[in-house]
Amino acid sequence: MNSWPRIATVSSLLLSCALFAGAKDNPASIPAPAQNAALAPARGEQTAVVSGGCFWGIQAVFAHVKGVIRVTSGYAGGSAKTANYETVSTGQTGHAESVEILYDPSQITYGQLLRVFFSVAHDPTELNRQGPDEGTQYRSMISYTSDEQKKIAEAYITQLDKAKVFPHKIVTQVVPLKGFYPAEDYHQDYAARHPDSPYIYFNDAPKVAHLKTEFPDLYATTDASAMARNR
Repeated sequence: MNSWPRIATVSSLLLSCALFAGAKDNPASIPAPAQNAALAPARGEQTAVVSGGCFWGIQAVFAHVKGVIRVTSGYAGGSAKTANYETVSTGQTGHAESVEILYDPSQITYGQLLRVFFSVAHDPTELNRQGPDEGTQYRSMISYTSDEQKKIAEAYITQLDKAKVFPHKIVTQVVPLKGFYPAEDYHQDYAARHPDSPYIYFNDAPKVAHLKTEFPDLYATTDASAMARNR
């Protein structure tokens, strides 16, 4: 299946890369969440689901975050019967391209994951688009799985807006997770498997580089997601 409808021209990729760099000149200036969960006393597994543009890049970023066990590209916001790439790409399903993050809460908190989400994974002030990708399927969204996640996410957005961290208001939706549906196999670990793709080179590799530069304490050299799938 052709996975390139999101790419029009190389010039549009260059433009989106420049816009991203301008919006994220200093991601580390985005403060940590004032309201957060404490690190768990013992190893475990928890899940976070976020959406912010093409899932290739979001997956690539979180796969390099310490404490993350596995990241899966998929769809959230719509029904199971419409959870396929071609249908979601119409923008009529209610789905957003999303990632499910399985993480160890003794190593990283939900709030820290959200800081990465708002800092380097995407631009939370863009409505129904990210870079060259347009449509409701590319909207910014946090799908919470518990009341605690809901409170942390809403409080963090309020905190960032009040501090005027971004030049525009955050448009990220905070909604209950209705269901997460894994995307087709060819979408999984796409950035890791296609590092020379023009789309990955201009749109997603810079995000991983920003993570490494601005949050070295959170950066993991190995791709946790790809390693988990290859076991």
